[in-house]
Amino acid sequence: MKTAVITGASRGIGLATAIRLAGQGYHLVINSGHNRDALQEAACTLEQFTRVETYFGDISREEHGEGMIARAIDAFGHIDLLINNAGISHIGLLSDMSAAQWHQVMQTNLDSVFFTCRAAIPHMVRRQQGKILNISSVWGEVGASCEAAYSASKGAVNALTKALAKELAPSHISVNAISFGIIDTVMNQCFDAEERQALAEEIPAGRFASPEEAASFCCQIAEAPEYLTGQVIRFDGGWI
Repeated sequence: MKTAVITGASRGIGLATAIRLAGQGYHLVINSGHNRDALQEAACTLEQFTRVETYFGDISREEHGEGMIARAIDAFGHIDLLINNAGISHIGLLSDMSAAQWHQVMQTNLDSVFFTCRAAIPHMVRRQQGKILNISSVWGEVGASCEAAYSASKGAVNALTKALAKELAPSHISVNAISFGIIDTVMNQCFDAEERQALAEEIPAGRFASPEEAASFCCQIAEAPEYLTGQVIRFDGGWI
């Protein structure tokens, strides 16, 4: 039985992906760092389909990034798929941003990927197999006004993905990222109706993608041959 570890899986893309993987027979370890009730609710949903372990903790901190991987190994003995989905955004002028706000975005979006990957890789290398999928954004490719920290963090995730893929390809471990456009999740509910309409009109597909569509694509990449590695694959309705 395959095992998947998903960070930030109490809602949005993370939860939708967990539900789809559960339906495919994966055992799951899911994480949230801020909402224990939502994490338990997600687990109750997933337990209808598969075995689930939860890990509540801020994985931008070293002890929790490592702790989540240790929980997966203790429970299931191996990790086939690591999906680094946890992330936050910050909207505002860079000149108005505090150092604490900058560090929070970088730690949540980038440091967490480092901690989970560093902890999971030795287990994958030992088995000479495994897949890592990093959830990124089109803003990591082209940048977004008033989202400088978020753009920088996702750009770093993209670069890390490409570099780590080269390190791990000899061990038959693939590392890819998905560069998402606008997905209709809680993170994007900060926009009012007028702003949402204006954004949708910019997208050739004419709408935001659903979390379920995003999850479907995540699962397709997760099941791709190992020769697909080192790629930042855009999913944005033709927007960028």
